[in-house]
Amino acid sequence: MHIPDGFLSTPIWMSMWLIALLFVGYAVKKTNEKLGEKHVPMMGVLAAFIFAAQMLNMPVAGGTSGHLLGGVLAAIFLGPFAATIVMSTVFTVQAIFFQDGGITALGANIFNMGLMGTILGYYMYQGIRKAIGGDKGILIGAGIAAWIALTLGAIACAIMLSASGIVPLKVALPAMAGIHMFIGVVEAGITVVVVGMVLKSRPDLLELPKI
Repeated sequence: MHIPDGFLSTPIWMSMWLIALLFVGYAVKKTNEKLGEKHVPMMGVLAAFIFAAQMLNMPVAGGTSGHLLGGVLAAIFLGPFAATIVMSTVFTVQAIFFQDGGITALGANIFNMGLMGTILGYYMYQGIRKAIGGDKGILIGAGIAAWIALTLGAIACAIMLSASGIVPLKVALPAMAGIHMFIGVVEAGITVVVVGMVLKSRPDLLELPKI
């Protein structure tokens, strides 16, 4: 789902950079206010896990790729703002050192692959968790939120590519949304498995103050 340089029109990539900077800037502010000593190692572990998981790419039509994301998983443990910093850091390192996603498209990639999970996905997870209750609510909420966030990110990516004149929406949308609906099942499964293992062995990690 990483968009390379040259695939977005200037108005779109500049707008997405502005949106990403606003969200990340606010996330840094909120995280600095509440960061605890247990959050730092958790942020490092999640960043490393997500970085490794995203290295497995599947080519998709329209010049992009499909892979796992991990935004909802990070947000479940850290909260939406600390998770936003983790995801933004991962995408920045990938763009600068691995040419995985363009520099001009970095704002769009942070929005599609990061904010969709860390912000939107997190609040979907919380809503489902509270509605169902208990451990079942945690697991079901995690799975559904992970699937929806990844699919919506793919749809947003397709719309940006189409609006930039790179590929028609009737081509980009089925290609991106279709493959990511299946990738989303894998993402949801991994998210549920990881959260379930932590619930059994270290439930206290899920009770860290959310940032």
